[in-house]
Formats: sequence, structure tokens, C-alpha cells
Amino acid sequence: MKQQISNPVPQPEPFTPGITKGMVREHAYKMFRDKLPEHPLTLDNWVMAEKDLVRSMESEGETP
Repeated sequence: MKQQISNPVPQPEPFTPGITKGMVREHAYKMFRDKLPEHPLTLDNWVMAEKDLVRSMESEGETP
């Protein structure tokens, strides 16, 4: 049985104004704690982390 390993990608620039790479990185590491460090984050993981960060900031009343 072959195991499919996702290709690691460098962290992309955030697409939301006011959000920094560091903010997304910190949030991604919290979200994917169980996945790291054995499995690197994919582009989809980075995008999901940024969207989740923005959503959580909006629900707390902070402006991204």
C-alpha cells in the first residue's frame, strides 16, 4: 500500500489586508498541531488557516 505524501510549500503571502505571515503561521501551527512536524503544510492548509484566523478575528470584534 502506497502512502501519499503532500508536497511542502513555502508559506504564501496573506491575501487579507492587515494580516501578516506571522499571524497566519501562528494560527496554522495551532490548527495543525497534530499534523506537524511529520507532515508539512500544504497551500490548502495555509489558506484554510488564514480564512479561519480572519473569521475568528471578526467574531471577536477585531478588525483584520
